[in-house]
Amino acid sequence: MMELRAKREYEPEVAATRESRMRWWHEARFGMFVHWGLYALIGRNEWVHAMEAIPMTEYEKLIKRFKPKPRPAREWARLAKAAGMKYMVLTTKHHEGFCLWNSRQTDFNAVTACGRDLVQEYVDACREQGLKIGFYYSLMDWHHPDGARCAFDPAARRRFLDFTHGCVRELMTNYGKIDILWYDVAQPFQHHEGWESLAMNQMVRALQPRILINDRARLNEDFSTPEGEVKAAEADRGWEACMTFNDVSWGYMPSAAPDAHSPRAILKMLGAACRGAGNLLLNIGPAPDGSVPEDAVAPLTTVGKWLRRNGEAVYGKIERADVSWGSTACGGFSRKGRTLYFWCRCWPGKEVG
Repeated sequence: MMELRAKREYEPEVAATRESRMRWWHEARFGMFVHWGLYALIGRNEWVHAMEAIPMTEYEKLIKRFKPKPRPAREWARLAKAAGMKYMVLTTKHHEGFCLWNSRQTDFNAVTACGRDLVQEYVDACREQGLKIGFYYSLMDWHHPDGARCAFDPAARRRFLDFTHGCVRELMTNYGKIDILWYDVAQPFQHHEGWESLAMNQMVRALQPRILINDRARLNEDFSTPEGEVKAAEADRGWEACMTFNDVSWGYMPSAAPDAHSPRAILKMLGAACRGAGNLLLNIGPAPDGSVPEDAVAPLTTVGKWLRRNGEAVYGKIERADVSWGSTACGGFSRKGRTLYFWCRCWPGKEVG
C-alpha cells in the first residue's frame, strides 16, 4: 500500500516537469548508441557469453586482454557530431556485468582491466563536442553471483538490489550533469517492485533533477523505447527507436559488416522517426580497442552532410502532420509549425510535378 501511494505521488511530480525536461530531446531527434564491452574481444554478438554458454571463469579472463587505445570515445563523439547526432548513450554495463567505470561495487571493471575510467573518458568526449550525455545500464547481470538467485532467494535479492542501486548511484554522482538514464532488460523481476525501481528512480532524480529516464525498469517514466522498428510504441508519448547499424549485432561483429546500413537506409529510418514525432538512436559497436568500424564511418558522415543541408526538417519542434491524405506509396509528411515536409522514399520519374 505504501509503494502504491508513493507511486501515485511520484508520477504527477515527474509529469509536471516532463515537457520542459524533454524539450531538448525532442528537438535533438538523432542520437548515437554505443555498445562496447568485453564481448567485443570475441566479436560474435554482445550476448555471446550466454548464447555460447561460456563459463564465467573463462569469460573473466577477457579482462586481461581488454586494452583500449587512448581515448577512443573522442573518435565516437567526433563521428556522432559529424553525423548530425545531438546526444550519445553508452553501455556503462551490459548484461555481462563488466563495468566501464571505476566502480566500488565490483572489481570486474575497466580500472581493473586497463587502469582507466572509460565512462569518464566518454563523458569528457561528449562535452568536448557539445553532445548530451546518456548512460545505458543493464539491470540483468550474468556476472554477479546473485544475478539469477535473486529471483527466489530474499537475501540474494537484497544483496543484488544493493549492488544495482549502488551502481546507479555511482553513475549519477561521479560524472557531473547526466542527461539520460537508459535502463535495459529488467530480468528476472516482472514488476517494478522487484527492482524497487520507484526508490531507485527517486534517488536518480534527487541527484539529477533534469534527467530523462526510459521505460525499461518496469516504470513508464519519460519515454518509450521500441526496438528493431521505427514506430511509436504508443500515441501521445515520447518515443525513441533504437536500431543497430548492421541489423545482426549490437556489439562488435566484423562478419556482419556486409549488412551495414547505407546512408539512404539511415535517412529512411530518420524520416520515419520525424513523421512519427519520435527519435532515432542508432547503434555502433566499436572494436576491442575502441575503434569505430570502418563500415560505419562513411555512411554516417554522408548522413551528416545531408543534415547540414536539410536539418530544418529534422531538428526542432517537429510534429506529426495531421493531413487528410496521410502517407503515400512514395513517402509521408512531418510538420514544423505551418510548414509540411514530405519524406520521399522513392520517386517514379525524373521531375517533381
